[in-house]
Amino acid sequence: MKARVKLVEGITFVAESGSGHAVVMDASPDVGGRNLGARPMEMVLMGAGGCSAIDVVHILRKARQDFVDCVVELEAERAPEDPKVFTRIHMHYVVTGRGLNPAQVERAIKLSKEKYCSATIMLAKTAEVTADFEIREA
Repeated sequence: MKARVKLVEGITFVAESGSGHAVVMDASPDVGGRNLGARPMEMVLMGAGGCSAIDVVHILRKARQDFVDCVVELEAERAPEDPKVFTRIHMHYVVTGRGLNPAQVERAIKLSKEKYCSATIMLAKTAEVTADFEIREA
């Protein structure tokens, strides 16, 4: 896997993935940024949510669950001192479908957290990662 991060101006950067997709990263104005993109640590948190969501969707499809939507809402806390690593991450999954089996949803989230999601497993080295879910009927 490769990536490239290039300075645009000030402390605004364009990050390009090895697969050719680009995103803008910036800092808040109080540290010299112009608020033109997500903060790098926000990108890390969003990446963990995306990684886990992909796992959950794959697992639910294999379990033949009739879902139409999967949302992961994340909240994180960071250490007060440098390096300001994540110390706590809570992932709230909202899965919408028809007649979903709660045990299957719970199993999918657990498998993602403990076996498949590289990002979450890596972040769990410094952060307490917790999860819960709700099921909504479509």
